[in-house]
Amino acid sequence: GGRMEVLEEKEEEEQREEEELKASEISGNLQDLETKVSVEQVCVSSDVPDFDWSSVDKSQLPSSYKTNSPKEKKLLQIADHFLQQYTHLCPDRKPLFLHPVNECGVEKFVSTTMRPTLLPYTELYHWDGCASFVSDYLTMESLKSPIAPPSSLYSPTTILKYQRGNCFDFSVLLCSMLIGAGYDAYCVHGYATREICTLDETLELCPLLRKPQEVPEEGTTKKSNKYRVKSPPDLQSKFELQQEAKKKAETEAAQKKEAREEKVVMEVEKPEHDPLYGLRVHAWVLVLSGKREVPEPFFINPFTGNSHSTMDEHFLGIESVWNHRNYWVNMQDCWNGCKDLIFDLGDAIRWEVMLSESNKHLPLLPDAEEEKELSDRDVDDMEKEEKDMSFHMPPSWVAPIQISPREFETRCSQGRKVILYKKAKLEKWALYLNGNGLVKRLTVYAGLDCTEVVTVKEWFKNREDMLDMREVNKQTQLTTEYFSPGHLLGLKAHTYTSLEPETERTIEFYNEARVDGLQKVVEKADEMTEYFVGRDDFLHVRHVEFGKRGKKIHLAGTRTDVNARPIVQIKECFHRNLEKPADEDVAERIFLITEEMIHLTYHLKDKYITASKKDFFKVAEGDRKGNEMVMTPEMCITYQAGSSENDKKLLHLYKLLQELTEEEKQLKQQVRQSEAEVLNILKIREDEEAAVKLSVSIYNTERNEKRRRQYEAMKNAAEDELPGQEEQDLDYLAPFLIQIGHREQMTKRQALRIRDDCLTDLKLRLINKANIIQARFEKAVEELQKKEQWFQENQNRLSAEEEEEFLARYSESTFHIHILALRLKREKQTAAQKYLALQERLRKDPRLAAHLGH
Repeated sequence: GGRMEVLEEKEEEEQREEEELKASEISGNLQDLETKVSVEQVCVSSDVPDFDWSSVDKSQLPSSYKTNSPKEKKLLQIADHFLQQYTHLCPDRKPLFLHPVNECGVEKFVSTTMRPTLLPYTELYHWDGCASFVSDYLTMESLKSPIAPPSSLYSPTTILKYQRGNCFDFSVLLCSMLIGAGYDAYCVHGYATREICTLDETLELCPLLRKPQEVPEEGTTKKSNKYRVKSPPDLQSKFELQQEAKKKAETEAAQKKEAREEKVVMEVEKPEHDPLYGLRVHAWVLVLSGKREVPEPFFINPFTGNSHSTMDEHFLGIESVWNHRNYWVNMQDCWNGCKDLIFDLGDAIRWEVMLSESNKHLPLLPDAEEEKELSDRDVDDMEKEEKDMSFHMPPSWVAPIQISPREFETRCSQGRKVILYKKAKLEKWALYLNGNGLVKRLTVYAGLDCTEVVTVKEWFKNREDMLDMREVNKQTQLTTEYFSPGHLLGLKAHTYTSLEPETERTIEFYNEARVDGLQKVVEKADEMTEYFVGRDDFLHVRHVEFGKRGKKIHLAGTRTDVNARPIVQIKECFHRNLEKPADEDVAERIFLITEEMIHLTYHLKDKYITASKKDFFKVAEGDRKGNEMVMTPEMCITYQAGSSENDKKLLHLYKLLQELTEEEKQLKQQVRQSEAEVLNILKIREDEEAAVKLSVSIYNTERNEKRRRQYEAMKNAAEDELPGQEEQDLDYLAPFLIQIGHREQMTKRQALRIRDDCLTDLKLRLINKANIIQARFEKAVEELQKKEQWFQENQNRLSAEEEEEFLARYSESTFHIHILALRLKREKQTAAQKYLALQERLRKDPRLAAHLGH
């Protein structure tokens, strides 16, 4: 048994040696490829004209940009020492991205380049708003070498000023905004595919075209029970089941065929092999779960602003991550990309941390012999590293990140941005840049060459006609417009091929904003259908059929009752009214205008399969006796469900026919009004499109001219009134002089009384003010004592977080008491000075001096 173990150990050692030789050969080939391609890439990028970063104005930058504080210098020493240890333990790995130079040529640690900031815009309170803003606001620059991180990392303020940067600049800015918004976000230095690194989205489906993933319904498996009720017999038609199974099989076959075709298309559209696959350096953002109700970790590509799963195959590996407090090195194998990585930064085996609050020993060197041969210098270095591990990150050297409302609104460089996707082009504009309010347009093409347009979608903002989105199918010329609530006519959507009258169109309304509950109108050349919701008469559909005119006349400028289309038929459908019996509640009524007939169909009664019906035949105009209508039994055919006899008397039918005849006249007028309303809608829409007006908020004083003029007028009026108001405020004798009617006839006694009253009033006010501050001070001290007593009683039951929260509130209370004490002391010191100053001013006041004498 022992010999077998020795043989197995020898075989394992031989296999390891072979694998190491292969790995060394592969790494050597990769290094040759890196040097070859990096030189080519540098040569190519130098020929392309780019922004000259050397022209950056450094004169106005703060001193923190140009020098390092003692704590920052100490941090750089720790980083260098950490890098030495890392290089010694992992000689095959790439150098870490630790302290590149900033725009002033000063080395700065990457964590201090972050400046967590919460900007005062609602959209930037969420990760998707921050990511969208960064991707839109900045212009992407490629790395000088695609296989190495940059040698410099500029401050987010400089990047915002010039609106451009590489992936590391994008990530630092986005991470600063996310941390400021409360997310647990980190910058990532790693490797990604060529499409991610170069912002090539021509093979990606546009996010606006992606269909939401359908959640499969979980089938409920019923437990078998020995004693159960016998199931009823299956009454389904076997023929129908066979037809459904046949259709399902045909659908599945069609889906398989589409899948095969899509697979072939994907093979054709597959990008060419990248010789730098796995070597291209990229930076992105990692958001961990926990804060802001994030359920699971995810990546954000700062170039696009899109989120990606940590299992996404486009992200090929991670070297390190960092935030504003620490720096972690990934010690996990990335042979399978990022799919198998565990993002538990507290795991010291998977993530090597640079700074730690507790003193932890460095991992020992691999060989025990080397450990024995450690020199005194190495021991000193390890002791120094232990001290370094308890070092806290210095504050950021970056100035506060600020974005003005105008910059936030303008977004893209020059106010416009174009993104090319697979068979699609997305264009974005800043608000108010286009006169018609256009902010976004998506053009979908038939092929990859992007020549044949299929559909065009346009999004609008701040339009007074409340138009929100327009979709145009270029192949069918069908246009659909969507409106936000608030349109003058209550429009919700309008689908049409032409704005000419009497053409096919569908108009949808916000029925809550209409009195008649109209929800939708569907119009064609010879018919019109109206759909209603929530009406008291239970009407939900009205369908009208028109005949042909004798002479074709354009209706653009004519009255609707002249040369109007003749009405052939009006059909109305009603919902069930439970307050009436079913055989008296009309479900459908049809007015055949040209045939002088009326058909009534009632709702079905319970347990009946046929409905009651009535057919009326109206008397022609020539057969009437004067204006009166004569009713005969032949004029009405009645079918009463459940009864063979005609229960209704002739008089009742006569009255019903009279009511229906009157309603028919009203319906004709209603139809003409509906036609006129459609014509009015078309005219208003033409006028709105001919002269588009944009709405401006009253708080936007830059664009709202009327509001700005009002504000300036109010400001000027306030400035004009200010001098007189100041004189009135400064007249300390006014309240006392007003008690005396004629100041010229003031006696010495009255002058003395006024002086004494004025001094007494000031004295009382000073005493009252001091008493108020004293009372607040005593109340605050009493509350603090109660807090101290509560803390002593409950200290053992508090968690660490609760104790920390209490201490924070306690320090706030202590600070408040200190401020009150200072105010009380200052008030007592200045009270006498104020009293003497007023006494001196009263002595010199000419209004009293003339009467008081010396």
